[in-house]
Amino acid sequence: IKGLNEKIEVFTTRPDTIFGATYMVLAPEHPLIKTISTDKQKNSVNKYIEDAKKKTEIERTSLDRSKTGVFTGAHAVNPINQSEIPIWVADYVVISYGTGAIMSVPSGDERDFEFAREYSLPIIEVVSPDGKLHGNDHCYFEYGISVNSGEFSGKPTKEVINLINERIDELGCG
Repeated sequence: IKGLNEKIEVFTTRPDTIFGATYMVLAPEHPLIKTISTDKQKNSVNKYIEDAKKKTEIERTSLDRSKTGVFTGAHAVNPINQSEIPIWVADYVVISYGTGAIMSVPSGDERDFEFAREYSLPIIEVVSPDGKLHGNDHCYFEYGISVNSGEFSGKPTKEVINLINERIDELGCG
């Protein structure tokens, strides 16, 4: 987390998409929220958390409802490319699954895509079916060829998964 001596642990099945992580989301119950929320955002974050407590986990994770969330005011640093990405709290992420935190890749996950569009967050295409750029206005979650992924661009994503895993191991953050 930028400016703090804290790290956010996330689990992903698609490390090949890390260059497309344009924001992070913490579950409303995540213990770091109180630590990282800025003074400016604290009231909005606290109200959002209170509202989220009134919903069941089934309601929160339903695919057919609008995604809601609040910016915490904090930023994370993507360990692979050093880009700063905003950290949000959103109820579509639940503490009981994984670590209660996700790296959000809107070009490769429909829930992240809907959320990014709702809040005008960046979308970076990182997987292409054919290695060509198709734009940032859609969600493609299949395997393919890496694009917009630095030195990994042009390589099959199934190969890039192993390469990214090796890189984050070298960096001591995976």
